[in-house]
Parts: sequence; structure tokens; C-alpha cells
Amino acid sequence: MKSRYARVALKISGEALLGKKSHGIDFEFLEGICKEIVEVKKKLSVKMVITIGAGNIWRARDKKDTGIDRVYSDIMGMLGTIMNAVAMQSMLEKLGSETRIASAIDIPQLAEPYIRRRVMRHLEKDRIVIMAGGTGNPYFTTDTAAALRALELKCDVLLKASNIDGVYNLDPKKSAKAKRFEKISFSDVLEKDLKFMDGSAVSLCRESKLPIIVFDLNKKGNILKSISTDGVGTLIS
Repeated sequence: MKSRYARVALKISGEALLGKKSHGIDFEFLEGICKEIVEVKKKLSVKMVITIGAGNIWRARDKKDTGIDRVYSDIMGMLGTIMNAVAMQSMLEKLGSETRIASAIDIPQLAEPYIRRRVMRHLEKDRIVIMAGGTGNPYFTTDTAAALRALELKCDVLLKASNIDGVYNLDPKKSAKAKRFEKISFSDVLEKDLKFMDGSAVSLCRESKLPIIVFDLNKKGNILKSISTDGVGTLIS
């Protein structure tokens, strides 16, 4: 089995870490994801950059009625990504994979600051690098952070791990008429205003012609399949 890509950016939402729980982290589910990541590294010898969200802890758009200023709310979300990154690092290292966290927010007790040259060196040494702290700025989602880091670090593809098996014309949870796209262009995604990913992230990838693959993280083996074979999820290019 061979990978179609040498360097992979993987975006994992905070909601994905919920597993069967209503809040926080389902550690059994997290272990399963980390085992898949380690398996991909061993079987395909790819360099891997992971960007992690914080929807299982805090997400500004769901907290509009709290009275907390949007800037501070976004900062709370950034801190949530660091918590998730530390949990994932611990699990990956338990499984024997050397891992580093690079944070856009300066928090030296837990993570290295994001410095592009340093992260590139970690990748050269075959370490998994987890990106935390989003972009370090409010009003930007972790989707946009994932696209930005993927481009900065010269990744060949951005994998968007989702709770559904691709991109649909309608919300498949709400409409029985929803149809999944196997392939779709960046322009069509933006014109149709499809909500699987932040529009800023899609625009960044379109400008640099970085393909995106959206797939179902809940189905075991899909991380490996999305890199090695066609037909898993939806390809945006």
C-alpha cells in the first residue's frame, strides 16, 4: 500500500473527540483515532501535521448568549485546543509515536511556540506535530488555521475529518434528499455556500491549489483509506 501524498495535514474537530460523550473527551475514542494515526505513519511513511479544534470544550458561535465578548470567547476556544492537543500528544506517545505540540499562543509549560522552521525540522525527524491555539487570533476558525498551517508547511493535502462521510448538497441529517459529492471544485463549494468548512479555509486552499478530502472519522480505517485510495469521502480540488 502506498500513499498518494508525502506530507499530510489532518484537521480533527473538537466535536470528534466527544465520541459517545456529551462533553469533554471520550478517551477510548481518542485512543482509537491515535492508533489509526500511528498505523498510517508506519504503513505509509507519511509526514503528518495535525490541527485540532475545541468544539467539545468551547466554541464561540454556540456561546453568543453568554454575554462574553467575542474576542474573549475565541481566546477561550484557543485555550481549549491546547487541552485537546495535550491529551492527543499523551495518547500518541503512549502508543510509541514521538510527538510535539506547536502553539500559536505562547504557553511554554505545555507546548513549543509555533515557529515554521522548527516545525519543519520536527517533520524532517519524522515526528508528528500537533497544531494548537488556532491562528492565535480571534475571528478565525481552526479550519482556517488548518489550511494556513498546511500551506506554510508545504503539505500535499488537507484531510478534514468529519462526523459525516463527505460533502452533501443539503444537510444529510435534516434531508433525505441530500446527495453526496464524490468530487467538487473549490468554486462550486463557495458558490453553493456549502457549510462543511469555513469559507476562508476553502479560499486559502483554492488559491494555492491544495486539495481537501472530507471523510467520516467515525469509520475505522478511513484516515488510511483517504490517503491511499480513491473513493473515500469527497475530494475538493
